Amino acid sequence: MRTPNDVVDRLRRPVDHVEYEAIRRLWTAHSMAEDARDIQGLMATLTDDCTYVVENKGVSWTGKQGATEFYRQLLTAFPDIHFDLQDIVIGPQGVFERARVTATHQLAWLDVPATGGPVEFDVLILFPWDPVQRLFTGEHVWVFERDR
Repeated sequence: MRTPNDVVDRLRRPVDHVEYEAIRRLWTAHSMAEDARDIQGLMATLTDDCTYVVENKGVSWTGKQGATEFYRQLLTAFPDIHFDLQDIVIGPQGVFERARVTATHQLAWLDVPATGGPVEFDVLILFPWDPVQRLFTGEHVWVFERDR
């Protein structure tokens, strides 16, 4: 659990061009691995103790084994998942993105039964940056259904 002091410390991190480029390159590598369904490539962008949390669903996975399971579930439920990036912020704290997701819902995910048909939803994703390990510490995800 983060304390107010942790947040203040992150806010005070200096902006450094070299670190910014490293964060951007790592996010690009992560995104490319996700598009390629490359689990090993995804894990290469994460700390060993990473945490994946779907914040508004109260579900989490811990460590690279947990992150692997998160992706296995996601990519199995939505085998043709596509993230259409809508917005992105990169800073010394990490990356925050907003994306529109389209996919075919083949298997249940987060206790939502599969429809077998197309789905569309929005996600907000925070990728916290570990400046010592120079990797992401996981993802904090918020999922929002879209009104059609």
